[in-house]
Amino acid sequence: MRLRISHSTRYVYDQPVPYALQQLRLTPKSHGAQSVIRWTTMVEGGKKELTFEDSHRNTVDLISFDAGTQAVTVTCAGEVEVRETHGVVGQHAGYMPVWMFERVTALTKPGAATRKLAQTVGGEANVLKRMHDLMALTGEVVKYTPGRSHVKSTAEEALAAGFGVCQDQAHVFIAAARAMGVPARYVSGYLMMNDRVDQDATHAWAEACIPNLGWVGFDVANSISPDTRYVRVATGLDYAEAAPVSGMRLGSGAEVLTVTVAVQQQ
Repeated sequence: MRLRISHSTRYVYDQPVPYALQQLRLTPKSHGAQSVIRWTTMVEGGKKELTFEDSHRNTVDLISFDAGTQAVTVTCAGEVEVRETHGVVGQHAGYMPVWMFERVTALTKPGAATRKLAQTVGGEANVLKRMHDLMALTGEVVKYTPGRSHVKSTAEEALAAGFGVCQDQAHVFIAAARAMGVPARYVSGYLMMNDRVDQDATHAWAEACIPNLGWVGFDVANSISPDTRYVRVATGLDYAEAAPVSGMRLGSGAEVLTVTVAVQQQ
């Protein structure tokens, strides 16, 4: 399936911004199941300083803001060809050894609730079946509820609250998988919705490294392994390493962020 994607991120400030740098992880990955046909990233109110590949082989654009700007818009657009693999990404490759994906991070640190979740599905010998069970159970204990969590919410906080967005559900899945000794990572990307083209956010899910299969995707929010409607953009140990946009700025003015995403079949 060929998907056409457009993604706009606009920042408006009530005071001029003297200086800011941001990292953009907005360029989809090309791999065996996914081919980027074309992709462009444009910046208004700032400029690209450089492009590099990080330790997760994400394409990262470093942008600076024009001095004194009060509005910055980043616009991405392109086409990506995706073939069906039933969520199987393939064997591990890259700069980081697979055991690094068992590492605990601040957002995925396991506590009592995470360990209880892991123990509930930990008796299944088949790792692939165990991860599918974990995906289903995570969706039951952390209900998808937009607007009530934030980007710094941890897996334990999401379990305690019983709700969250796809980011929170992915962190819970990752934390529990790692607690069972299964390497897991966070994925940010795009999803073509069945009922609409326009969206107000990107999507996120998790991947676990399964013996003999390699990395396999698990989308807790939709309780499926990714299919041809999914486009992988960035991966990391958690959201902080795969965030579409991250960075710093000087100044204390208020910020208004507007995100628009459109994903449709070409």
